[in-house]
Amino acid sequence: MADGKSLTVNEPVRRLRGAMPKVGIRPTIDGRRRGVRESLEEQTMNMAKAAAKLITDNLRHANGMPVECVIADSCIGGVAEAAEAEEKFANEHVGVSLTVTPCWCYGSETMDMNPLRPKAVWGFNGTERPGAVYLAAVLAAHNQKGLPAFCIYGKDVQDAGDTSIPNDVKDKLLRFVNAGLAVAEMRDKSYLAMGSVSMGIAGSIVDADFFEDYLGMRCEYVDMTEFVRRINEGIYDPEEYERALAWVKENCQEGPDNNEPGEQRTREQKDGDWEFVVKMTLIARDLMIGNPKLAPLGFGEEALGHNAIASGFQGQRQWTDHLPNGDFLEAMLTSSFDWNGIREPFIVATENDCLNATAMLFGHLLTKTAQVFADVRTYWSPEAVERVTGHKLQGVGENGLIHLINSGPAALDGTGEQMEDGKPVMKPFWEIDPEEGQACLDATRWCPANTGYFRGGGWSSNFLTKGGMPVTLSRINLIKGLGPVLHIAEGYTVELPADVHETLNQRTDPTWPTTWFAPTLTGKGSFTDVYSVMANWGANHGSFSYGHVGADLITLASMLRIPVCMHNVPESRIFRPSTWAAFGTSDSESADYRACENFGPLYEK
Repeated sequence: MADGKSLTVNEPVRRLRGAMPKVGIRPTIDGRRRGVRESLEEQTMNMAKAAAKLITDNLRHANGMPVECVIADSCIGGVAEAAEAEEKFANEHVGVSLTVTPCWCYGSETMDMNPLRPKAVWGFNGTERPGAVYLAAVLAAHNQKGLPAFCIYGKDVQDAGDTSIPNDVKDKLLRFVNAGLAVAEMRDKSYLAMGSVSMGIAGSIVDADFFEDYLGMRCEYVDMTEFVRRINEGIYDPEEYERALAWVKENCQEGPDNNEPGEQRTREQKDGDWEFVVKMTLIARDLMIGNPKLAPLGFGEEALGHNAIASGFQGQRQWTDHLPNGDFLEAMLTSSFDWNGIREPFIVATENDCLNATAMLFGHLLTKTAQVFADVRTYWSPEAVERVTGHKLQGVGENGLIHLINSGPAALDGTGEQMEDGKPVMKPFWEIDPEEGQACLDATRWCPANTGYFRGGGWSSNFLTKGGMPVTLSRINLIKGLGPVLHIAEGYTVELPADVHETLNQRTDPTWPTTWFAPTLTGKGSFTDVYSVMANWGANHGSFSYGHVGADLITLASMLRIPVCMHNVPESRIFRPSTWAAFGTSDSESADYRACENFGPLYEK
């Protein structure tokens, strides 16, 4: 067994083309001279500096690189200075805009008019100057011009000289910026479909209009025969392949072969499968982001990649009926570590489910952690569990469980072997200790593929998620005539007694990774009970993130104009553009639908 120290933590790298989006901060001011503007210059600019410090101290990009803020060169008192700020922001690749002010300003003359840039306004809550009046005026201008903006206004009045940022303002500033950066990071990147539609699964029907209109992304497509071509022609880094194969043999422990004796592959075939799937993993990664080491080998075109921020591998069935499955490549790439050390996870969807890949991408950009792809497979009522096992469910799972289990792969971070204060967590890669990465590997067994499902062989990752982790399950679905909708369910992972888990798990494929999930119930709607959550979930797949991040997903969805069709996030945590209130205040779910329909997709031509 390799020493945990063999997993080194890599420095953050920019692996996609395009500049990292920055946060633009616009200090707006009362344009009247002769003492009015002059008395406010220092306070206004200090607000901008305080906001920048808060953001840079607390946020990173998903690749681990620091978030940069760009402050306008001067306070903005009118349209000329607004134009100067816009020119600077364009040159500095600003993707998110935050306007700050402690005073009255000229609303439509100072506002950010860029239609694609998520924007918010922070108006200082003080009585000496009417910052709240400007806030209301400029938000009205945003709404009238069809440029939704987020309203940030502290609950408690502050003294004019108070330079601190109240906690409620901090929460909104960071939530807005984090989601806004996710919007900007997706723009002009690719979704790479490796293969086509898997077994008639609607999520693997790649809808280019969705990616282009809602996410600002392009779609790229390669046939799965590209893997065969690259393997046969040696289009991968041979040095890395040898190193990767040696690492896999040392760190990836084989599990039991549950196939009938007559259906089991020989030792020689299994060894060949390991060699094949390691090559598949290298190739899938190179297809996504390119590999400069291929150019000296004579493969300059292949060295470039598809600039893919997310991808999916079809696998079933045209590939898996004949060749080793994609479970290893999907599980390994979506994890936070491999033979190159601890690094940013990739987003790769099983069965080319691009809509689940989108949910994975949202979760990754917001939390910076690995995402766990899963079948939303079975609802186990308390009565059914007790009937089958004799065990009475207790604790957070007392109302029933949803069995999340993917058909072969899932990110190894999902084992729950990363720890914080003695509790299982999933961390951004730069916080993962080498010992924690090794613990995830040690908790995983790679079982020979079920040849009933995967005739061509391969290896499936098998683990059981530790209980007690707060997680958020999410999913995008496309509805004809409506467009995309987002499903969200916050809850907890549950740990069952070993014998109970074994009994329930044996009723499906026991070689696949399992998470027992208990959604948090509200007693109404889709969250009346656990059965209602399962019944209202819109597809066979979902993706879960570490933490209760439903509010962050809701904020992100509102920026993209994607309505949220079910969630269990308390109203007090929901943060959307201020104009959403104009579409109704008594039923925020219905208002969200009306607002998204009214403003339309962010990038619609």
